[in-house]
Amino acid sequence: MTDATTEMSTARPPVEPPTKDRSFFGEPKALAYLSFTEAWERFSYYGMTAILVLYMTQQLLLAGHVENIVGFAGFRAGLESVFGPMTTLALGAQIMGLYTGFIYFTPVLGGWVADRWLGRRLAVMIGAVMMSAGHLAMAFDQSFLLAALLLILGCGLLKGNISTQVGELYAESDGEGRTRAFAIFSVGINVGAVIGPLAVGLLAELYGWHAGFALAGVLMLAGLATYIAGFRYLPADKPVRTADTPKTRLTKQDWTIVFALICIALITCFQSIGYYQNTSIGLVWIDSSVDLNLLGFRIPTAWFNSIDPLVSILIVPVLFALWRWQAGRGGEPGDLGKIATGAWITVAANLILVASTMAGPRSPAIVPILYNVLMGIGFIYYWPTLLALVSRAAPTGIKATMMGAVFLTLFVSFNLIGWLGSFYEKMSPTQFWAMHAAIAAVGGVLALALKRPLERMLRIA
Repeated sequence: MTDATTEMSTARPPVEPPTKDRSFFGEPKALAYLSFTEAWERFSYYGMTAILVLYMTQQLLLAGHVENIVGFAGFRAGLESVFGPMTTLALGAQIMGLYTGFIYFTPVLGGWVADRWLGRRLAVMIGAVMMSAGHLAMAFDQSFLLAALLLILGCGLLKGNISTQVGELYAESDGEGRTRAFAIFSVGINVGAVIGPLAVGLLAELYGWHAGFALAGVLMLAGLATYIAGFRYLPADKPVRTADTPKTRLTKQDWTIVFALICIALITCFQSIGYYQNTSIGLVWIDSSVDLNLLGFRIPTAWFNSIDPLVSILIVPVLFALWRWQAGRGGEPGDLGKIATGAWITVAANLILVASTMAGPRSPAIVPILYNVLMGIGFIYYWPTLLALVSRAAPTGIKATMMGAVFLTLFVSFNLIGWLGSFYEKMSPTQFWAMHAAIAAVGGVLALALKRPLERMLRIA
C-alpha cells in the first residue's frame, strides 16, 4: 500500500478495471448511471432537508398542525423522557438530528441485507421506491412520522449499496481509479445537493412547504428511472448467501484492517459534527440573524445549503491538480493528512461565524456564503478520501457492510448534532459556533496524532 490511497498519480502502470468499457470520460459507463442516480437521490434528499428544520419550527410543530400528526404525542413523550422537556426549536433540532442520523444508520443494515439476501441491484431499487413514497408522504402533516420511516428504511437499502457498486467497477489494486471514481461520484452527489435546495426551497417559498416535499418525491422517481436505464452496465451481483454458503472468516490481518478503518471513520465524526450543523441550526441562525434582503428580494434561506456542494464540485479539478503537483514533489498528503486538512478547514469555517457574531447581532449575507464555501472544500478533502479508503482496504467478504459502517459514523454525528442544537437557545451564537469549531479541531488533532500507527496497520491491506 502507498502512503496515500488517494494519490492522483504514481509510477505504476495503470490497472485495468474489471470492465473494459471506459466511455464515460475515461471511466466505466456504469459510473455515469450510478453517479446520476445518486445525483437525483441527493437532489430530493438535500432539497427536502434544506426546508425540513424550518418547516418543523415555523409550522409543523406549532399549535394547529402538531395535533394532526398521527402518533406524534407518544413520539414526543418518548423523546422528552430521554432528553427532558423541549421547546419547539429544541424539539425540531432533535428530530432533525434523529432523522438524519438514522438516514445514515440504516445503510449498514442495507449492506448486510444485500450481501446475504437481496443483492445490491434489487436492494437499490426497493430503496428508491420506498424513498419516493416517503417524500410524497412528507407532503401531508398527518403522515410525517410514516414519511420519515419510509425515507430512513429506503435510504438504508439504497445508499451504501450504490457506493459499493462504484468500488466494484475497479480492480482491487486500482486505488487511484477508485479515488477518481469516488471523486466523480461525489460530484454527482453535490450536483443534486446544489440544485435540490434551490428548486425545493424556491417552490416552498412560492407555493408552501408541501409543494417542496412533493417535488422531492418526483425527483426520487427520476433517480429510480436512471438506475433502471443503466441496469445492463452495472456490475453483476455476487451470489447472495444461502444456508450452505460458507461464512466469511476474517484473518488476524483482516481484523487489524477493520479496526484501523473503524478508528479512521470515528475520527471523522468530529469534523462531521462541525460540518453538518449547517443543515440544522445553521439554517435557523441564517434565517434569524442574517440580512437576507437583496435589492428588494428576500433570499430563501434554503438556498445557502446549495453553496457548499457547489464549491465541492468546482474545487475537484483544482484539488486534483494540487494533489498531482504535490505527488510529483513527494509531498501529497496521505489519507489521514487529507482528513486532517478537511477538519482544519471546517474549524476555519466555524470561526468565521464566531467572528461575525462577535461583531454584532446581524450579519451580512457574505458571512454564511464564506462559511459554506469553506465547508465545501473541507468536504472534498475528507469524505471521498474516506470512501475510497474503505472501498479499497476493507476485506472482500464484508465490503458492503463496511461501506455501510462508514455511514454509521454519520448516524453518531447527526444524533450529537441534534443534541447540541438544543443548546442554541441556552448559549450565545458566539459560544455555540465556537463550540463547533473546537469539536472539529479535535478531529484534526486526532487525525495527525494517530496518522503513523493507523497507516502501519493499513499497510498490510
